Amino acid sequence: MQKFNLIATCAAGIEALVGRELRDLGYETQVENGRVRFQGAVKDILNANLWLRTADRIKIVVGEFKAFTFEELFEKTKALDWGTLLPMDAEFPMEGRSKNSKLHSVPDAQSIAKKAVVSKLADVYHRRTRFPETGAKFPLEVVINKDRVMLTLDTTGSSLFKRGYRIEKGIAPLKENMAAALIMLTSWKPDMPFWDPMCGSGTLPIEAALIGRNIAPGFNRDFQCESWDWVPDELAEQVRNEADEKADYDTELQIYASDIDGNMVEATKHNAQEAGLAYDIHTKQLAVQDFKTNLLNGVIVANPPYGERMSDKESIIRLYQQMGRVFKPMKTWSKYFLTSDLEFEQHYGEKATKKRKLYNGSLRTDYFQYWGHPDFRKRHQDA
Repeated sequence: MQKFNLIATCAAGIEALVGRELRDLGYETQVENGRVRFQGAVKDILNANLWLRTADRIKIVVGEFKAFTFEELFEKTKALDWGTLLPMDAEFPMEGRSKNSKLHSVPDAQSIAKKAVVSKLADVYHRRTRFPETGAKFPLEVVINKDRVMLTLDTTGSSLFKRGYRIEKGIAPLKENMAAALIMLTSWKPDMPFWDPMCGSGTLPIEAALIGRNIAPGFNRDFQCESWDWVPDELAEQVRNEADEKADYDTELQIYASDIDGNMVEATKHNAQEAGLAYDIHTKQLAVQDFKTNLLNGVIVANPPYGERMSDKESIIRLYQQMGRVFKPMKTWSKYFLTSDLEFEQHYGEKATKKRKLYNGSLRTDYFQYWGHPDFRKRHQDA
């Protein structure tokens, strides 16, 4: 059974979460900036694609080496074992990136690396004419950082944040893997109430329901590697069947989604239905200022509007002030808010228990965390 050196790529700031997910799946990891290294066979590639909630892609590291000249890049790339990965009719586009390196021209690096792969395949398949590239796609990338080259093969295809359920979108929607990361950074457990009071198209509550049900986030989509001849169809089916057996469809969830915009509430309903979670998420059209609940010991997670994506700054400040008036008295609830407004605490009217720097796409944001004080006596009485 062939073992591969693998990386799970991710957004800056959530590498530790990806590492934790991989360790929970049973892998030894090495956490680096923007990625986590691990090893595995074909089944592990499928498992990681299927189960990782916070990663972007799973890539095979074909080779790593130092290169200071294009000749070095060509020879060392050609020396790698491309024949075991790429069939003769493979389509293998080559992307590229370079930073702080002598080989700073990305187009040249891509071209040289591609020519090296072609030269190696010509030797492997005893073919001197041009390769047809009419078969399955094998996306390659050459990344050069401080003169160190990494050549990778992308097993994922469309980024892992594309779960397949979001058929309707709001303004500046939160990516699904970032939404999962926000939830995993909270104290929420499936036996606790969860509420998103500014739900937009419902990404946060849907991701919470997927976590609460232990449903693999990639269950309803395909991955690039499933089109490759050395990834058996029956193995992919086996991995999905094993994932389905681990899902919990019995636990009662208390997940709530509300928004002032009725169209967004409807979008949340449609997306939840597409995800097969329509009965797990309770939706309601509701303004923040009218928010009320008798539930205790819950978690609020919200991605309120930022100044960057709404022109009326004053309305955002008023919203943050309303949030403070409504949510601060909820002492048993923990509250988590993602915003790029560094003055959020001032408008909200309370200093956060903790702040964490995250990147929502390319935008620097802070995750303001307000930890609640659970009413354990009440919880035990209710139990």
